[in-house]
Amino acid sequence: MLWFVGTGINGYRGLSIAALDVLRKCDIVYIERFTSALSEVDLQGMNSLLGMQIKPVPRWFVEDGRELLEAAKTKAVALVTYGDPLIATTHSELRSRAAKNSIKTAILHSASGIASIIGESGLHVYKFGRMVTMMSDLHSAITVYNTIFQNLLAGSHTLILTEYSYNDESKEPFFLAPSSVLKMLLDAERADKHEIFSDDTFAVVASRVGMQDQKITSGKVKSLMKLEFGIGPHSVIVTGALHFTETQALASVTENIDEPTDNSQNANRIEAQMVERYAPKAKHAVHEMRKLISEGTGSNKGIFETLENAECYIADAERFLRLGKFELAVLSIGYAEGLIDALRYQKGINPWNTPS
Repeated sequence: MLWFVGTGINGYRGLSIAALDVLRKCDIVYIERFTSALSEVDLQGMNSLLGMQIKPVPRWFVEDGRELLEAAKTKAVALVTYGDPLIATTHSELRSRAAKNSIKTAILHSASGIASIIGESGLHVYKFGRMVTMMSDLHSAITVYNTIFQNLLAGSHTLILTEYSYNDESKEPFFLAPSSVLKMLLDAERADKHEIFSDDTFAVVASRVGMQDQKITSGKVKSLMKLEFGIGPHSVIVTGALHFTETQALASVTENIDEPTDNSQNANRIEAQMVERYAPKAKHAVHEMRKLISEGTGSNKGIFETLENAECYIADAERFLRLGKFELAVLSIGYAEGLIDALRYQKGINPWNTPS
């Protein structure tokens, strides 16, 4: 039998009566500390509550899983985790492997740190888009930046979990600082230039949610970058479109530095940026080509019909853009530019170089 038991967000004090009853009856109790922080105090407190020695295990032990599953074939085994036990994909995968090996499993759910962060911030849970984790490497920052971009296009908030690791030898935890997260996102903005993250972007930093010294701070990036948030765990929320009740909550239930703003107003799809940039240029090119080619002769009739088709494609691109049919908008402006370039090479004239 394999039990998955969540402690909730309050350490060993958050264990339910049902959880304590199950754990005291187990032959072996493992506890993992790689998905989030469980202190030595929590470990000692749990040992005292259960009257037994719990076995702390590293990430590789749970990911490998063979020793744990082998024990669960003949004994009552529990894996204790921070928060809710099935939030981490590692635990869900282990549960699936247990089922494939005909090992009975049971779950004792508890408060999730993710839901708690969202609730404590005062933001509406249904306004959140895809969640993402920021690690301390460049590729991670690009992924997080693009996730924020996609969420902002929908007006949604982005919850960013931050890197945490525990060194079993030194007993020292590592928490990625919120200031590092914000700096990496500013660097990603300079590289990708979607114009969705700046010093004036509004964000929320949630530190040590569920602990006695929990702190939730909101403000613009330039204000948050000046602060020290102490030991983790930390999470960062980049807000999207804000309901007025969310704005009120940010001002009242967080340590608010700057007035909340709508970050989604600056988000514009890449396709829309392309059409908005190229449509005026294409219109100008058609106008200039009409001036450069005299109308009236039979040989020029086909040219002006082609220019009319180009104008129709430009109009279609702008219409598709208004309708939110972004791929069709890009295709249409591409067709228009193709027709203009075909005439350009045929006649040896370049309408693109004339000043607009």
